[in-house]
Amino acid sequence: MRESRDSLDRLTTAQAASRLGISESGVRKRVQRGQMPHERDGTGRLWVYLDTSETAGRKSRDSDRKSRDSDAPDALVEQMQARIDSLERQLEQERQANSEHRRLLAAALERIPPQLEAPADSSAPDAPQAPERGEEQQGRGDVPTGPQTATSRRPWWRRVFGG
Repeated sequence: MRESRDSLDRLTTAQAASRLGISESGVRKRVQRGQMPHERDGTGRLWVYLDTSETAGRKSRDSDRKSRDSDAPDALVEQMQARIDSLERQLEQERQANSEHRRLLAAALERIPPQLEAPADSSAPDAPQAPERGEEQQGRGDVPTGPQTATSRRPWWRRVFGG
């Protein structure tokens, strides 16, 4: 089943990779698997044998595929450009709406009278008074004054966990 070497081209791995449209490591892997006829010369250089009719057929198939697929990227680029244009228009509209909202807010804030400041005199009738502390408020955060134990003054977590 092995073809005669006369119908095959003797190529380096780089040349074979270029003809097949694959990487050099791909060519080496095919050689390693025994999928490509090859030989090593006296210096250890790897030579690969490729059938000229086979590589010519692959080139034409690759070029046909490229010509068919060349329209696809152009269509995608056009779609993306149309989408970008649409988004740019939308952004400009949003910017205009935002500037209009800012203008309306500034106009509304100008119409609101400034808040009156609280009078500095505490004897004024509207001045807030401090709450008076009566006996009914005893025990709301006040330090106890009386015969209480030292444990009741410690925080609850010290009484529970010690310390």
